[in-house]
Amino acid sequence: MMMFTGMAHEARGQTAAERWRGSDPGAYTRRVNGVTLPPTARTFADRYDRVVGDRDRFLWKWIHNLFDKFTLTSVPSRVRGAVYEQKTLLTMFVTVLDDLAESDADQGTFDAGRWIPFEVDATEQEGSAAGEVDGEVLDYLADLWDEIDATLWDAPRYAEFVDLFEYDLRQTCNAMAYSGLVNDNPAIANRAETERHDAYNMTMFPYAGIDLMHSPSFDRAELGALRSILCDLQQMARIGNWVTTWERELAEGDISSGVVVCALRRGVIDYEEIADADSRDVERLADRIRSHGIESEFTREWELRDRTVRKRTAELESVDAERIVDGIETVMNHHLASEGQK
Repeated sequence: MMMFTGMAHEARGQTAAERWRGSDPGAYTRRVNGVTLPPTARTFADRYDRVVGDRDRFLWKWIHNLFDKFTLTSVPSRVRGAVYEQKTLLTMFVTVLDDLAESDADQGTFDAGRWIPFEVDATEQEGSAAGEVDGEVLDYLADLWDEIDATLWDAPRYAEFVDLFEYDLRQTCNAMAYSGLVNDNPAIANRAETERHDAYNMTMFPYAGIDLMHSPSFDRAELGALRSILCDLQQMARIGNWVTTWERELAEGDISSGVVVCALRRGVIDYEEIADADSRDVERLADRIRSHGIESEFTREWELRDRTVRKRTAELESVDAERIVDGIETVMNHHLASEGQK
C-alpha cells in the first residue's frame, strides 16, 4: 500500500488550505490512483461500479491510503492491514447510504438499508419513508455488511466494544438522515445543528470502534478521554470535507454542507437561487460565498481546533493521541489536495 509522508508539519506559517491548493492536482491524482486496494475491497468496488456507479474508485483508494495515519496506535502492526480493509469496506457501506439519503427518489432504499446492520425490518420503524426500494442496491449493502460483520467477530475485544460500535453507527446513519431533512426543509438550516449532527457522518467513532476491538493494550479507563478527543477530531474531519465538497454539492442542489448553511443563514445566497440554478448560476453563487470569506472561516476554525485538541493529548497513555491528531492534519491536507475529486 502506498503512503504519503512528511506533510503534517510543512510550512507552519501557512494555513492548511494555502499549503495544498498550490500543489499539482494531476500528480496527486496519479499517486492516489496508484494505490492498490486489498482483494475483498477490490471485489466490492467492482460490484459497486456495476450496481451503483455514482462514485469514482478514487474515493475508496483515497481513504484506504489514509487509514494508516489516523488508526489508533494501540492496533498491533500484525493486524493493521486487515483493520484498514474493514474500515474501507465500512466507508463503502456508509457512502452508499449517504448518497441514498440525499436523493428523494431513493428514500425508501435508504430507510431499508440503514437498518441492515441491526437486523431490523425497516417497515417496522416509525418515520420510515414509504416508497419503492432498489433491491439490487439493498442486496449489495447486505452482502457488504455481512463481510464487515464476519471479520469483526474475530476481533479479540469484539464483545467488549460492539455495543459502542453499534451505537456510533446509528449516530452515523442519523447524521445522513439529518442531511436529507435539511435538504427537504431548507428553512431549518443552521450552523449549530449542522455542526452537532452532521459531523457524525465522518464515521470517526465507528472507525475507532473497529480499532478498539483490535487493541489488546488499550486501557478501558481511558475510554471517556478518547471519545472526548474524537469529538474534536471528527469535527475537524467534517470541516475538511465541507471545504472541499461544498461546490460540487451546491451544483447538485445539496445545501447540507456547513459552508452553504452559513451562506444561507447570513443571506449571502437564498434557497430559491439554488433550486433554479444552472451551471453558470452555481458558479456565481460559489463566487459570492467565497467573496464573503465563509470557506476561510471554516479553515481558521479547523486550525483553532487543531491547537486546542493538542493540549489534551496527554490525557491518554495507552494510545499516542498526538500521532492521531497529526494524522487528522494529514487527512486535512489530503482533503485539500483532492478537492473536486470526491
